[in-house]
Amino acid sequence: MTGPVDFLGPILEMMTWVGFVPGVPLLVWAWIIARRRCTWVTADGERFAAGGYLGLQWMDQDQEERKVLLDVAATEGGVDSGPVVVHYDACHPSRCSLEPPRFDHTVLILGWILTGIGIVNTLGGLVLVAL
Repeated sequence: MTGPVDFLGPILEMMTWVGFVPGVPLLVWAWIIARRRCTWVTADGERFAAGGYLGLQWMDQDQEERKVLLDVAATEGGVDSGPVVVHYDACHPSRCSLEPPRFDHTVLILGWILTGIGIVNTLGGLVLVAL
């Protein structure tokens, strides 16, 4: 007669592979994405209206003046010139925003979950062998 130990072994082994095989490459992929990502820098800037669109100007890290037109139409009556905080990509200064960037960590989270499943099932298999 077979007990729970006999059928849990193959299930734990299969779940170990299901966790590790996709989980570890996803963690490597997330690490590569994080290394290739440029840093975003904050600078004091000024907004202005140009041709019916909203524009931003600021001084970057190299003390070069940057001017960018956003895809946002200026409000009726013009845009008041005023100071703003500009967030821009240090590698590509034309990528800028008035909001801080939000990075997507889906690959990292999924990689940690799957790798964690693999680790838990590996430990469960080792405990099962010890019984």
